[in-house]
Amino acid sequence: MLLQAVLLILAVNLSASYETGFNYSSFHGANLSLNGVSEVTPSGALQLSQFSQLVIGHAFYPNLLQFKNSPSGNVFSFSTAFVFVIEAADVLASGGFAFAISPSSKLEGGQSTQYLGLVGITGNGDPKNQVFGVEFDTYKSVDLGDIDDNHVGIDLNSVRSNVSVSAAYSMTKDYETTKHNISLKSGDPIQVWIDYDGIEKMLNVTLSPIQIAGRTKPPLISTRVDLSPILQEFMYVGFSASTGVFLACHYILGWSFAINGRARDLDLSHLPWYPKPKSSRGISKASMIGIILSSIILAMAIISGIVYLVKRQRDEEIVEEWELEYGPHRFSYKELCDSTKNFREDRLVGSGGFGKVYRGVMPDSGMQIAVKCEANNSGEFLREFLSEISIIGRLRHRNLLPLLGWCKRKTELLIVYEYMPYGSLDKHLFDESTPLLNWEQRYHILKGVVSALLYLHEQWEQVIVHRDVKASNILLDTDMNSRLGDFGLARSCDHGTNMHTTHVVGSLGYLAPEVSRTGKYTTYSDVFSCGIVLLEVACGRRPVDVRRLPEEMILVDWVWKCFSEGKLLNVADPRLKGGFVEEEMEMVLMIGLMCSYPVPGARPSMRQVCQYLDGDIPFPKNTLPNDILVNINGKNDSFEAHISAHDDFFYLSSSGGTEFLLSGGR
Repeated sequence: MLLQAVLLILAVNLSASYETGFNYSSFHGANLSLNGVSEVTPSGALQLSQFSQLVIGHAFYPNLLQFKNSPSGNVFSFSTAFVFVIEAADVLASGGFAFAISPSSKLEGGQSTQYLGLVGITGNGDPKNQVFGVEFDTYKSVDLGDIDDNHVGIDLNSVRSNVSVSAAYSMTKDYETTKHNISLKSGDPIQVWIDYDGIEKMLNVTLSPIQIAGRTKPPLISTRVDLSPILQEFMYVGFSASTGVFLACHYILGWSFAINGRARDLDLSHLPWYPKPKSSRGISKASMIGIILSSIILAMAIISGIVYLVKRQRDEEIVEEWELEYGPHRFSYKELCDSTKNFREDRLVGSGGFGKVYRGVMPDSGMQIAVKCEANNSGEFLREFLSEISIIGRLRHRNLLPLLGWCKRKTELLIVYEYMPYGSLDKHLFDESTPLLNWEQRYHILKGVVSALLYLHEQWEQVIVHRDVKASNILLDTDMNSRLGDFGLARSCDHGTNMHTTHVVGSLGYLAPEVSRTGKYTTYSDVFSCGIVLLEVACGRRPVDVRRLPEEMILVDWVWKCFSEGKLLNVADPRLKGGFVEEEMEMVLMIGLMCSYPVPGARPSMRQVCQYLDGDIPFPKNTLPNDILVNINGKNDSFEAHISAHDDFFYLSSSGGTEFLLSGGR
């Protein structure tokens, strides 16, 4: 017992010589290491993030602090206090922030959304990170095991928290302690105290509204944890924040820190101002001005009422007799106006030749929806399209985008889908503002797309030909599962029958060559488009890129060329930096080539592709016809003989090589 007391005294005396700390009641003129979007506002508040999607901000004390007396020693006691504010742009907010102790002030590799800028998806949980954090998270990530979207967690080398508790504070009165919930994203200042006892290895985290002075008891989190294996001898201290799809802004108003001592209390009366909604002020008290303003308001109200009545009469929905059979899936125009705030511009999430897409929230259920508006449609087209909706609305598959319903207003058609906050696959492949998809994610996404097409082609009661399979029509949910959507061009027929010939639709680079000649869509034309998507995801390139050399302009031609030269893996997305399973990459590329055969009957079925990707059947290595391989950049008699055996063949090469336009038909 005496020996333990002596050791305790020695440890305290030894560590006390390294006591250090700092105190910021305002960040005006503060020497901080800022990274990402973080900045000090004119009022002196530290702003970690902005009202922008998928951004990261870091702010660290610029000097290394000593947390041990040797690399293998025990971590000293430390304490910090700060006041933060989270302003959410909407009811929902994704991302959050963390107090962090890190060997680097830049946290390179940190990603946005649920990763808080601390770590990335590939490095999450890596012991080499040597990062300690206390997270204040406003997003519930199922993948990371979050308990809710309003919690505090202890992070050790990972944002999958070792300990996690819903945000709250405690009050004790008359020997009775009560716990009160507190909203992290309320927009109100919240005090935080984090205290670590290096001797007892005890970590305490306490929260309290700014109206309550001093620490409340008991702490929100009190847990035993040894930080000695996590922290190095010298470390940086600071904050890391990120946003996701839903916007929020994170502020630190004041901050104090101490090693081997208690962090100094912040002067709450001198904290800087931060942006927040201003309360409306009273108007002038002059009677005449009041009368004039009242008159103007009354006149505007009358005019607005007249305009509303006229507009309501003009926009009144006329339900034609033939529409009644589709009633169960029909939304009223008013419902969709209310959910999208009258189709406000800030609810616009996409636009193009197909029309515009708005994000909406159903008032009754709170469910998020995507409303696609297609204008200038003839009555006959609407009737035909709604006939298809009656079929598509019955489809149920985990990799199909759920179609919730529709609405018709004059010649405008509104299609209602489930909202996918992570957007489309092409955005994640080609938009530099989004985190790079790793190979594991890409392979998982492709398996989902193939599974959806197998369901459409073979597993439902009728054959559904999508006709517009492309990366921008593949949506991603919060768990990065692929959802094939946009059935605006889809057509159906019974198993064993042929699809009716129609006019050519679809997208450049994804369109099967035989469709351009015959106008006939089959499941094989979907297989061709799927093959292009496989190549696009593996190569990280669009199907057509006019900025490249002529021989590399068309993706499928370029992959064929590299394959014929024995350099297939050279086409893999260079941004992956070799971070993929070579056997999987080679298989995906070869399946992509098989699916994009010029001859429709030579393409595999989606069942075969699904079995290959799932590993249910071994992938045959030598499956590509020699006459196609040899002649991919030229022609000879054997290749022409191969083509002549398929009278519906149509092929155009962009590389200055072979060009075939063969007529005929069955």
